[in-house]
Amino acid sequence: MTSDDTPTAIPDDEFDHELDDAEAAIREAKARIAETPVEQIIATHVVGFYELAAIHLSATPPNLPEAAMAIDAMSAVVHTLEGRLGDDEPTMRDALQNIQFAFVQIKGATGG
Repeated sequence: MTSDDTPTAIPDDEFDHELDDAEAAIREAKARIAETPVEQIIATHVVGFYELAAIHLSATPPNLPEAAMAIDAMSAVVHTLEGRLGDDEPTMRDALQNIQFAFVQIKGATGG
């Protein structure tokens, strides 16, 4: 911005260079994802559902409906893909059981 708050134009060649850099970064990210075993990416999402549920369960007051939805999503993935989640599958099943147990405990404690 200039002193009179008028936007400063970006030169076309600088804009094109930034656009090329962004497109290259996207291509590189896609290549890394394509090289990563799908089980690992799914495990990352399952962990995300777990963490989302934990955030809602630890809120004051706990947000049980939101936690339940995250737990249901986690459960859907773990159960639907049973036998196909690789070496991390037992850990995902244990995490699911733990967060379900925490949900029941918190629901009981809050009268929810």
